[in-house]
Amino acid sequence: MTRHAHDEQEESSGTRMRLDKWLWAARFFKTRALATEAINGGKIHLNGQRAKPGKEIGTGARLQISKDQYLWDITVTALNAQRRPASEAALLYEETPESRAKRQTEVDRRKLDREMGVQPDQRPDKKDRRVIHRFKREMGEA
Repeated sequence: MTRHAHDEQEESSGTRMRLDKWLWAARFFKTRALATEAINGGKIHLNGQRAKPGKEIGTGARLQISKDQYLWDITVTALNAQRRPASEAALLYEETPESRAKRQTEVDRRKLDREMGVQPDQRPDKKDRRVIHRFKREMGEA
């Protein structure tokens, strides 16, 4: 059996899978290219260490995924070579309760910031700059 044929057989049996393909199938990224970019950028850690996109993973692997200021700490529970609906993709991993709580806290904080009118990482517009300049002038005079 050739090496390539062996890889295909192993992947179809569901025991091992490429990391970038699993992240795509689990719906953490819209494309495999985005998953590969995140892995190469150090946003994905496999069992506490950086990994390459082609790294083979299996069930029981621990992943730390950092994406859009959110952090997931998950354990791979299943492999699926095809991208399925989100409800099925969520069954491919199990998130730790601490990770879920931290992420929910961050979601709530961002929601509250939006309601209060705070826009993170946004430059002041013309009106905001006028308010800043007026404040600075008043502070300088007092």
